[in-house]
Amino acid sequence: MDHDLPGDRRAGLVTVGPGTGATIAEAVRSGARTARQVVEQYLEVAERLNPELNAFVEIDRTGALERADSIDAGLRAGSPAGPLCGAPIALKDLIHHAGHTTTAGSAFYRHRAKESATVVRRLEAAGAVIIGRTGLHEFAFGFSSENPWFGPVRNPWDRDLSPGGSSGGSAAAVAARMSAGAIGTDTGGSVRVPAALCGVVGLKVTHGAVPVTGVFPVAGSLDTVGPITGTVGDARLLFDTMKGPDPDDPWSARAPDSPDRVPRLEKLRIGVPAGWLSAAPTSAAVHRSFERFCDRLRSVGAHVEWVEAPGLAPDPALMAVVTGEVAGVHREWFDDPDKPYGPDLEVRLGEAMQVTIDRYTEAMRRRAALEHAAGEAFRHHDLLLTPAVGHSRKTIGNDTITMDGEPYFYRDVLNGYSALVNLIGCPAIALPTTDEGAPPPSVQFLAPWWGENVLLGVGEALEEAGLIGTGLAVPPTG
Repeated sequence: MDHDLPGDRRAGLVTVGPGTGATIAEAVRSGARTARQVVEQYLEVAERLNPELNAFVEIDRTGALERADSIDAGLRAGSPAGPLCGAPIALKDLIHHAGHTTTAGSAFYRHRAKESATVVRRLEAAGAVIIGRTGLHEFAFGFSSENPWFGPVRNPWDRDLSPGGSSGGSAAAVAARMSAGAIGTDTGGSVRVPAALCGVVGLKVTHGAVPVTGVFPVAGSLDTVGPITGTVGDARLLFDTMKGPDPDDPWSARAPDSPDRVPRLEKLRIGVPAGWLSAAPTSAAVHRSFERFCDRLRSVGAHVEWVEAPGLAPDPALMAVVTGEVAGVHREWFDDPDKPYGPDLEVRLGEAMQVTIDRYTEAMRRRAALEHAAGEAFRHHDLLLTPAVGHSRKTIGNDTITMDGEPYFYRDVLNGYSALVNLIGCPAIALPTTDEGAPPPSVQFLAPWWGENVLLGVGEALEEAGLIGTGLAVPPTG
């Protein structure tokens, strides 16, 4: 491929950047490019676009170039090249990186990290170059990334739109080619929702598959760390680098040794949970796009059927699991006048502080029933399929999304298909379709627990078949 900056126009936008993480690493390993050349290109784009997009809270030019020079020197000396050799990666500002300050998007939390999170150590060992820290919803507890302390992150497709959250800066950075890939966290959809709103790929992993050591907690039994990328192949590359147990993480676990067979598209059994789609607020346009995608799957031989899947549908009572655990993280700070929260989070945390042990216990009972319902659905299907979000356009400063003439609170629309997945604990991936749109509509596939290889294998096959696309784009710059 051409490793110079391309000028490919898609949907009236201009893509920039030297390629995917995999092709960057190959170019650096082969000597076609140096790590410094690659990193300088991405830094130029990031520094030029960040004043508009506010995707990064910190761009580490000095550290990134020093790291790139170290990689180049190692290659000249004959050191082995890692699978991410020279690939610029952005980190959500919830993940500790030695020598840098984690703010969690808050007014008062400042942690100068002496040690990097486990995932950061693994990424750097594989040759990645961390180029900066990305913006997020305050304390990663929300879906807009309209941060009261750092300002709103803006969507590369339309500066008036939210990129989603809470990993909004990570998704915006990838969509705008400010980084080759990014790392986010997902407690109720915080990787998949911004991936969908920015038209890129977002992988939510099985709970425990990727260590959360060195990551500020949101809700421990739900928290995951996952990649946001331009292609499914890059999502696999980052997941394979980060996965695996960590003795310092009590939530981490070792994946089963049983092989996870990846069915051919023509053998794929896909279930669409009808009750879930009926209950989640969804625009007519998203429903139509979703139906077209199902038809395209059938055209390549996949067996797609709508199933009742009783018990697999949104249940407001389940949210006490999330809010109860979030309250535990913030209880000691919430009433301290020296530790202010923004208006959105102050209201949500105030509600969370009212969650009783009885409500939490009942929510956990319902969660067990939800997990059982998902297990029953997976007995008969390789994957489950839903839209990724009910609507892909949320205007900054407006918490109402109007769909088909009806107003909805934005959070109900954006997490209608994502939050259940964290409660189930299984992996899921948000993928952009090839439908028209800015960004194009996205879909979400769910796999059984520890089925990341199936999700990624199917995603790669769909990319090859032209059923999903990439929306790596920034507005024309002249």
